[in-house]
Order: sequence, then C-alpha cells, then structure tokens
Amino acid sequence: METKDIILELRTRQGLSQDELAEKVMATRQAVSRWETGRTVPNTETLKLLSKVLDVSINALLGEPRPLICQCCGMPLEDDEIISRNSDGTKNEDYCKWCYADGTYTYSNMDELIDVCVTHMVKEDFTEAQARAYMQELLPTLDYWKKYESLSDGGQFEEFKKQLIKEINDLHVEGLPKVEKLNALVGKYVNLEYPLPNGQSVKLLDDRTTYLGNQLDSEFGGDRCFGVLAGMDFIMVSTFGAEGENPELVLYKKR
Repeated sequence: METKDIILELRTRQGLSQDELAEKVMATRQAVSRWETGRTVPNTETLKLLSKVLDVSINALLGEPRPLICQCCGMPLEDDEIISRNSDGTKNEDYCKWCYADGTYTYSNMDELIDVCVTHMVKEDFTEAQARAYMQELLPTLDYWKKYESLSDGGQFEEFKKQLIKEINDLHVEGLPKVEKLNALVGKYVNLEYPLPNGQSVKLLDDRTTYLGNQLDSEFGGDRCFGVLAGMDFIMVSTFGAEGENPELVLYKKR
C-alpha cells in the first residue's frame, strides 16, 4: 500500500475525520486531504506525529520501504506489534519490545541475551552450538552493542533487576525455586486469564507493556510450572500447566 492509502485506512479505522486528524498533528484539513489523495507526503516531523496518533511505525506509514531489525538482538521487526516504544509512547523502530521497553534498554550483558535467544532458535536442522555461534558473530555488528558505552544506563537497570529478584525470593513462596534471573517478556504473550471466585475471569497485564519475568519448574514436581512477573509497581506469582493452561494466581503484591 502507498502512504496515501495507509493514512486514509488508519484514520478511518480510528473513526477520525480529516479535521480531527489535522488537529491532532497540527496540520490543516486540506493538508490531510492532500496526503490521502497522494498529492503530497507528510514531512518528517509530521510523520512522527502521525506515527504516535495512528499508533504505527513511520516505516509502516511509508509502506515499509526498508526492512527493520532490532539493533540489540537482530530480530526482524516484521510486525508493528513487536516494535518497541519510547517513554513517551512513540514507537522506536530500532528495537524490539523485548530489548527496549518504555525508554529502557533491558539487556546489558551480551552473553545473557545470547542465552535467551538461543533457546528460541534451536531446531532440528539448527543446533544450539550453531545458534550460539551465529549470535556471537551477529550481535557485535548491531548498533546497540557497537555503541553500548554511550547507550547504557551505567548498570541502573541491572541493579533494578537484582532488587526485584531479591524481593521475589524474600516472599518465600512455597514450591517456588530460587529465582536467579529475570527476562524481558511482552504482556501479550504472558497475559493469562485467571479465574475469579464468582465464575468470571480476568487478565491482569497490559498486552503492549514489557515486563520482567521467568518460568520455573515447581519444587513439588508434576506438570505445573511457576510463572513470575514483575513491573515497576507489582510482583505477581502464578502456576499453570502446559502452554499456560489452567492458570492459578498465587500472589499479587504491590511494590
């Protein structure tokens, strides 16, 4: 699709008139009309505003003229859903949601990131050793790791993770093994539906937010696992069966 068709479709999908969209991006209705008929294309600053208002990447607005990959882990960013966001809610097309969340870089250790990625890359025809060698060669070529000294937060996020791990272990949840590490997890993929006493069910996470968490085998054995999730203001512990079936909330604690 061309930019003119994309703007028209997204504006219509959100139920906005040309006047309403123009007001949100500090333009005129005539300018919006020219964009949607293909007579002109929004300038760079207006594209940034359109990206925020219409909740899509600039790359998507332009018809995806260039392939995007995460400059931390190398994941192809083929879907706007996995593109990260800055602290002001705008999309950051340089990173995936797992590596950069709400203005914060989630990985400061290349080996730790490789460990996480390799578990998702191993296939019948692609061994763990091959996956690890591939990542060890790829990551140093990506912008985040080339510019790590200037982009990193001096270890503040790692200290935050250590504090979270301590708080989780201090809860002494029966059957939960000692938590050693927390990984970045996007809400959409871990937002389980928990049953309530009244027969209804509820989801407690935001699908678009990136959290810290891990999955651990229960010390009691069996086929149920523990899931640990945390954010800036909460810690949550649950158990569930294979593929997240029959989830039960064990603990939800405000920080």
